[in-house]
Amino acid sequence: MRFLEKIDSPADLKRLSLSDLLALAAEIRGVIIDVVSRNGGHLAPSLGTVELAIAIHYVFNSPKDKIIWDVGHQAYAHKLLTGRREQFHTLRQHGGISGFPRMSESEYDAFTTGHSSTSISAGLGMACGKCLKKERAKVIAVIGDGSLTAGLAYEGLNQAGGLHKDLIVILNDNDLSIAPNVGALSSFLSRTFSVAKMQGLRKKVGDFLKSLPGIGDDLYQLAKRSEESFMTFITPGILFEAFDFEYFGPIDGHKLSHLIHILQNIRELDEPVLLHVTTRKGKGYRPAEKNPVHFHGVGCFDVGTGECLSNGSPIPSHTQVFGETMVRLAQEDEKIVAITAAMPEGTGLKTFAENYPDRFYDVGISEQHAVTFAAGMVAEGFRPVVAIYSTFLQRAYDQILHDVCIERLPVVFALDRGGIVGEDGPTHQGVFDLSYLRSLPNMVIMAPKDENELRRMLLTALSHDGPIAFRYPRGIAAGVKMEEPIRPIPIGKAEVLEEGSDILILAIGSSVREALGARAALMKEGVSATIVNARFVKPLDADLIDSLAGRFSDIITVEENARQGGFGSAVLECLADAGVTGFRLERIGISDRFVEHGPQKFLRAKYGIDAAGIVQIATRMKSERESQILLP
Repeated sequence: MRFLEKIDSPADLKRLSLSDLLALAAEIRGVIIDVVSRNGGHLAPSLGTVELAIAIHYVFNSPKDKIIWDVGHQAYAHKLLTGRREQFHTLRQHGGISGFPRMSESEYDAFTTGHSSTSISAGLGMACGKCLKKERAKVIAVIGDGSLTAGLAYEGLNQAGGLHKDLIVILNDNDLSIAPNVGALSSFLSRTFSVAKMQGLRKKVGDFLKSLPGIGDDLYQLAKRSEESFMTFITPGILFEAFDFEYFGPIDGHKLSHLIHILQNIRELDEPVLLHVTTRKGKGYRPAEKNPVHFHGVGCFDVGTGECLSNGSPIPSHTQVFGETMVRLAQEDEKIVAITAAMPEGTGLKTFAENYPDRFYDVGISEQHAVTFAAGMVAEGFRPVVAIYSTFLQRAYDQILHDVCIERLPVVFALDRGGIVGEDGPTHQGVFDLSYLRSLPNMVIMAPKDENELRRMLLTALSHDGPIAFRYPRGIAAGVKMEEPIRPIPIGKAEVLEEGSDILILAIGSSVREALGARAALMKEGVSATIVNARFVKPLDADLIDSLAGRFSDIITVEENARQGGFGSAVLECLADAGVTGFRLERIGISDRFVEHGPQKFLRAKYGIDAAGIVQIATRMKSERESQILLP
């Protein structure tokens, strides 16, 4: 490294020449590629915004000027330029820096991001706040074209144009978000001229006009002005000018001199401005340029080849099992349709989309629309399966309540990444779904203990005449035998997996395997546990739970979910409603906090929701019970 090692803050950038900045960009790309190859992360989007991050920090004065990176997938260069160079090797590692902007991590991170399309609204709030404080500073929101598929972005644009506040929005247009962008807006943003044809035509027309005696130069200048007006009309300028933004662009987002020059000009304006820059996702790393979807969010890989470092397991992921089962069931029922929000690969629906393109809908980053769209399809007799990550479905809570549950419409919600997700941190941990769905009338909620049960739950969901959700974890499945044929599960029926006499352990979802592991360990200590796979959070198998609770003094519930309002709370409510007394119940789950980033296995151990954590609680309860017996 030659220049990056001298950058401790954005102020150090301003001492560099343009040629130095170009060399710095190359260094930054090298560091990002190296660290992400070892830690995993969002490689392609961050490689595409290196010059943009340099130009923004070169022109503006952060942290006084506020810079918001929408979603945050593209913020690695920003982190390297803002005092986190020496910590960058800890990216996404437990105790290290976050893979997303975090206000609590750095004063240069103006807003905590992780979910898309929030930057314009947050930026406008900051601009209005600065106006009220009579503070002169700029607010810059960097938003990708993928994030512009969400309605929240337009709500922000609409108010910003109406208030006419000093706000700069930079549209980073790489024509590719996580998956290829969908919808009319994407087509509008991507509309361009053929460079060769246009340049040839312009030269011929220009030469002809200049050749006209007397009036040639005047006509040429008039034509130039008309061309610029026409270009604004057929590019996205007309859209953003309708929101009362001053529109500039599109410009090449990798030409530092152009970026710096136009940002310096825009800095002097005191009104809503939108700068449209075009970038290439994965810029500077050939494998990422060739396959930006794969390298959007990637695990560890070999830098030389771009090949992912496989864990070598032949066992499929839960996501793969879901996707394969969707294809199989769709062969038998032409009413099944699949809906996702910009994540066809992430949710395992790519093969479904290839086999049934007319029955597959990618709505873009629009979870609210996805849910109400599904409700509309139900009204026409179809059976939609809405596959969305648990953390992202939170954005559509009102639509689930209002548009699905009130009329008891049979929409199936497949919640991928339920539970602890890992290195992406608190914005992505799916530990609230059991709680936020359980309170909704008419909603049924399930969680499978393994991939075989996942298949059964998908069939169960498609057979149910009402709203139903099932959540499953990120990562490799259990590797159990797949039963044939696939059989549905009776709604609200749990199963006793192991009988014991000392303690009752009720578990849900992936925690069932941890409970079975705990039972084996407890047997060695002379403690015999009954293990129940609850399967359903709502409705609970009240008959089974009430009858078992009458036989045990000590009960443990286990869930990879927030304890507040989750599975354990449901069990307590069930026992209270039945008037069952004489027991102690310990709820194992996530306490009242957000879960930080780190490896899944490590975080499960830290929060005591693995087999060792269950053993610790069970052993303590046994010890306390024995102490009470010994008391006079």
